[in-house]
Amino acid sequence: MPFLFLLLFSVRAAADTLLVLGDSLSAGYRMAATAAWPALLNDKWQQKPSVINASISGDTSQQGLARLPALLKTHQPRWVLVELGGNDGLRGFAPQQTEQTLRTILQAVKEAGAEPLLMQIRLPPNYGRRYTETFSAIYPKLAKEFNAPLLPFFMEEVYLKPQWMQDDGIHPNRDAQPFIADWMATRLAPLVNHDS
Repeated sequence: MPFLFLLLFSVRAAADTLLVLGDSLSAGYRMAATAAWPALLNDKWQQKPSVINASISGDTSQQGLARLPALLKTHQPRWVLVELGGNDGLRGFAPQQTEQTLRTILQAVKEAGAEPLLMQIRLPPNYGRRYTETFSAIYPKLAKEFNAPLLPFFMEEVYLKPQWMQDDGIHPNRDAQPFIADWMATRLAPLVNHDS
């Protein structure tokens, strides 16, 4: 009987976890991890579901993919929010390469029995219209292919307020994190069965 209870408990724990697989935009670049939006969202939701931030600044989609199997095994998430690709674009990787890596990530998430959620990523316009448009088109295409929700890019809201940006003009600062957490909470709640 105790074994059965333990089994039920472990299934329940796995059922209520949202894993955020991202880069510096979710890792909280140049700030404590506790100040980053996923940690604030976890506090806001009082860990129902719990939000695990597995984001690392500087990660490309390939690096995220390399870390994914261990993360899926350790956390057994019910949902995985994929916020990757920005560093691929900033380094000028071929969009087809990024698309294929993201496809492999989404496949791995589904094969692990979790639901993938994909965030739209957009690059700064100085990378040229043809490249940025080809890059942006990856995300709706993959969302459709995997029947996965496509979340809007929160940075498009943050860019509008210079006081929310770090000096590099790329990363949100600490002041922006509560806004991002609220903004993401509104969009994620219906997708992850959050009550409020």
